[in-house]
Amino acid sequence: MVTAAQPLPRATARPRRRPVPAVRHLGPNWYACVMGTAITATAGTALPLDVPGSRTVLVAVWALSLVMLLVLLGARGLHWRYHSDQARAGLLDPATAPFYGCLAMALLAVGGATLTLGRDWIGTAAAVAVDAVLFGAGTAVGLAAAVAVPYLMAARHRVGPEQAGPVWLLPVVAPMVSAALGPLLVPYLPSGAARQTLLWACVALFGLSLLATLLMLPMIFARLLTAGPLPLVLTPTLFLVLGPLGQSTTAVGRFADLAPGVVPAAEARGLGVLAVLYGVPVMGFALFWSVLAAAHVLRARRRGMGFAMTWWAFTFPVGTCVTGAEALARHTGLAVYGWLAAGLYAVLVAAWGTAAAGTVRGLLSGELLAAPRPAPAAPRPATARTRSGAVR
Repeated sequence: MVTAAQPLPRATARPRRRPVPAVRHLGPNWYACVMGTAITATAGTALPLDVPGSRTVLVAVWALSLVMLLVLLGARGLHWRYHSDQARAGLLDPATAPFYGCLAMALLAVGGATLTLGRDWIGTAAAVAVDAVLFGAGTAVGLAAAVAVPYLMAARHRVGPEQAGPVWLLPVVAPMVSAALGPLLVPYLPSGAARQTLLWACVALFGLSLLATLLMLPMIFARLLTAGPLPLVLTPTLFLVLGPLGQSTTAVGRFADLAPGVVPAAEARGLGVLAVLYGVPVMGFALFWSVLAAAHVLRARRRGMGFAMTWWAFTFPVGTCVTGAEALARHTGLAVYGWLAAGLYAVLVAAWGTAAAGTVRGLLSGELLAAPRPAPAAPRPATARTRSGAVR
């Protein structure tokens, strides 16, 4: 008897696996690791202590920051190439979009560290070239983020006053980092108009970032006072407020350092006065905020705050206060600012070691690159039927 041939069972189609799944949830906040490492290197160069071998250690830390930047740029490139849906979703997420300012600050921080320390290994000419490229790229990205992120928050995101937080400062602080690090390139430009143009451009970036920061700080402080403490995992971000404070103090100090011989004498004297009259009160507010933020962190720690990538907020902002204190020590001649810089640097090194160790553990365990855990579902409201069912 002849029977009809039976079709073979069709193999069940397997879901397509996206390439490089490890980077799917690699967000722009990871650039904070690079920022914190680079400033740990540069902030240690102007301390009032001369420790034998410290320069070699700082150069090694700069090299680590450069390697981290290159690896992270490559990983983020894979993220955009193979997980563009996730990358675009981040731009439209008000909690993620501000972190695009970290890319600019990472480029700038490594560039400044290359000119300050990397020249010991690669030579001055190569260091200037690397810094020029990273400064140009970082400034362009920073200006784009400073405009695009607030625009998206206004036009596409839906945020309320109760959502205001220190993370909102990240895109508008990036131009301040350019203002603080750009003057390092001034001596390597032809004398005359080229040097003046770069110096005054840095002053303009300082004003842009300062005014934008002054618009946001009252909202952040008001939210903290009226809506209560931040969620535990976000509490370390309170230290981000130190970033524009310390970096702006560093910037005006650098303007005063480089102005003589670049701009007319009267303007150079004015920048020297600005370095003191601006820097001293701003550093006072930075110390006030650091104590307030530390109190919130201690409270959060007692309530179970564990390690997260937000712990890197303890590094770069504190580092800017170190460089700001070093600038005040130069322009006031007061030893107290030098010792303040040394004390803050000790805090910075401890914070960097803690954040780096936690990050390495999280990478080895896979926890830091895992998909975010879904928020627990809200309990259903009780009804007469569910109450009676519960009784039965």
